[in-house]
Amino acid sequence: MHDQRITTDSPEDLRRLLQGTRRIAVVGLSARPARPSNEVARYLRTAGYAIVPVNPAYDEVLGEKCYPSLRDVPGRIDMVDVFRRADEVMAVVDDAIAIGAGCVWMQLGVIAPEAAQKAAAAGLPVVMDRCTKIEHARLIGR
Repeated sequence: MHDQRITTDSPEDLRRLLQGTRRIAVVGLSARPARPSNEVARYLRTAGYAIVPVNPAYDEVLGEKCYPSLRDVPGRIDMVDVFRRADEVMAVVDDAIAIGAGCVWMQLGVIAPEAAQKAAAAGLPVVMDRCTKIEHARLIGR
């Protein structure tokens, strides 16, 4: 079980985070339509969010300029949606803190308690092991 003091799990908190978000950096966004990151990003864009792809492997994903890292993204990022292996999340959290992101959301299956703790200690709300698409559909709908 996740430490409730570090991660945000209540439906009210998740709804508030999703409703307060406009611009989402999707770290690890794949250009391949069959990949979960691509499917989730397409859903979130349809739901009205601005999607910022972050992946050094691409110049463009979903018709949007793709940035090699969070630190290269201009402007405010409300949510960092992480599609990376757990052992790569700490570096993403360091970048999220450095750019003043609004929150860190680790996708379903991404469990990095130390990174979550670091983000929370820096004042960022943290969601771990949950899918933004599933939670949005469940709590807000289209």
